[in-house]
Amino acid sequence: MKNLELDLGERSYPIFIAPSILADGALWLKYIAGSQVCIVSNDTIAPLYLAGLKAQLSEKNVCEVILPDGEAHKTLAVLEQIFDTLLANNHNRSTTLIALGGGVVGDMCGFAAACYQRGVQFIQIPTTLLAMVDSSVGGKTGVNHPLGKNMIGAFHQPNCVLADLNVLKTLSDREFSAGMAEVIKYGLICDAEFFGWLEQNIAGLMARDAELLSEAVYRCCENKATVVAEDEREGGRRAILNLGHTFGHAIETAEGYGNWLHGEAVAAGTALALALSVRLTWLAPDVAARGVALLEQAGLPVAPPSNMNVDQFLQLMGRDKKVVDGRLRLVLLIGLGEAVVTSEAPIEIITEVLLAAGVSA
Repeated sequence: MKNLELDLGERSYPIFIAPSILADGALWLKYIAGSQVCIVSNDTIAPLYLAGLKAQLSEKNVCEVILPDGEAHKTLAVLEQIFDTLLANNHNRSTTLIALGGGVVGDMCGFAAACYQRGVQFIQIPTTLLAMVDSSVGGKTGVNHPLGKNMIGAFHQPNCVLADLNVLKTLSDREFSAGMAEVIKYGLICDAEFFGWLEQNIAGLMARDAELLSEAVYRCCENKATVVAEDEREGGRRAILNLGHTFGHAIETAEGYGNWLHGEAVAAGTALALALSVRLTWLAPDVAARGVALLEQAGLPVAPPSNMNVDQFLQLMGRDKKVVDGRLRLVLLIGLGEAVVTSEAPIEIITEVLLAAGVSA
């Protein structure tokens, strides 16, 4: 068992990392205050883990919502299924929602918890590597809009996060690789020592060595907890967690949500951010090359879709949440483990980087 706490004063909560944690109700049932529980999952995860979770909740009044799987269903229309179930079952303000799934389920369940009766409690049980190391921690919740990713949402912190490493055994290779994009991100933005550790252990991680995965998930959660504790609502430093995301969100929106997995789009976006950092002479080319090489070793794409053009990229990037007063803000590197948020990258140079990466004029 590894555990740590995200320190947010009265909103602080623990993150538990261990195999078989779902079967240890004695550890986490105390984070459910009332008698009502609503489990939100999807049609891929529910057949695998829902029955085991419900067995731990035998003394609670439990209902469930099974959403369709995939980023394409992360919409306001699908979100209403959660509210419909809560209302139909007369859930009150003491209810606890449980997100059993990957990032999409966690984001939607958390957003529903933030909105239902103006805010109820929820627990994150991430079932993908990406959700364990990133989306389940920090309280960002929301849904997508056809014009932009995650543009509708709220900050709402969970009661606790339960990362059961055993669930990663059923994760597809593609989803596992997608999660590695966020793992590698932490090394690049704030933990050079961790990046070196990843380089040394990437083969074992891709083989899903249990001890290595436990350490990687812990280090990622530790890094994210530190950043979020400093800047819960992304007024400053927390934005560094979005390395590659402005480019990546443009890819996801252009290609249709779910056609590129979030981690795949972030990987290609990270490669573009590294190239831009080099082009601005902020980052040594060998550091960027190491970052791209590690992404490739994790089985991730490092080039954007060839069917996108520069104008489309820039238009979609301009709708990103990090745009302030019409100025595009990007997360770039000035060294390994040293990220900055900047609006100083000229559009002309961004265009040059996109063209060099194969984006059409």
